[in-house]
Parts: sequence; structure tokens; C-alpha cells
Amino acid sequence: MASTSLQTVPSSFTSAFSKPQPEYDVFLSFRGEDTRCKFTDHLYHALVDKEITTFRDDKELKMGEPISLELLEAIEKSRIAVIIFSENYASSTWCLEELAKIVVCRERGILRVLPIFYHVEPTDVRHQTNTFKGAFTEHEKCFKENPEKVQNWRDALRSVANLTGKLLKDG
Repeated sequence: MASTSLQTVPSSFTSAFSKPQPEYDVFLSFRGEDTRCKFTDHLYHALVDKEITTFRDDKELKMGEPISLELLEAIEKSRIAVIIFSENYASSTWCLEELAKIVVCRERGILRVLPIFYHVEPTDVRHQTNTFKGAFTEHEKCFKENPEKVQNWRDALRSVANLTGKLLKDG
């Protein structure tokens, strides 16, 4: 009988191919002025109380500034993204940039996504009607030199709005 020897693979080799451990259990994406001191605040504290590591951007974001690298990295370092679609979500280019990054991470299989429709209908998000339509009319004016960016945001909204989520109308 021939004997076989088992060789161990160096840990540096296996770690190069393994997925890094997420830093956050949940990444919250939301329109601050719509939900920060309401639903999002309650959700954040409920998650933290259950010892769920949650990323919530507490900074007030200024119009026209590019999305921060820290925010994009936090999305990549999360297990789940909870997207709270609210009436003015689509008016924020920051929210739409976050959403586009979330969709990319979901497609790469590194992030699960849970949409919450807070006082908006999933069909409004999916088809960009009502306040979503108005927001995109403005984006198309502001980004007429870059229509691909606006189309990417539209596609990201459709993609996530087609997922099973939670509809919150009252309370």
C-alpha cells in the first residue's frame, strides 16, 4: 500500500481567497430628512439593543458633494443592507449612489438586501412615479452630460424594488 502524506496549505494562501469577515451586520440606507429622527432612529436603536452591529451615517450630507469613501467601504463591510425608501429618497444623489453600490455588492454575492417602503408604494419606487418621478426629472436636468449615471440609479431602484420587502404605511 502506498502511503499518502497530507500537506497543509499555508494560512496566507487560503486567506487570500476567503471572503473577509464583515465589520457590520447591517448597513442602513435612508433619506435623513425623511426618517432620521423617526423610523430610522427607532430601527437603529432596536438593532443595537439586540447587539446587532449597525452602520448608520449620522453626518448631515451637503448637496453636490461626492459620496464619501467611508460610506462606500461600510457598504462593502456589511452583511445586510436595509434600504428605507421614503418619499424623498430619490431626490438625494447620495442615497442613489449608496443604492447603486448596494446593488453591485448584492450582485457580487457579498450583501443581502432588505427594502422597507416607508409611506411609499413599491410600485412608485419600481416605476419611478409620484415623488420619484419628480426627483428623476431634476436629476436628468442636472446630469444631462452623464445620462448613464441617472439610468444606473433608475436600474438600481427597479432592481431593489423588485425584491420582497416590508411596506410600512401606518405607525
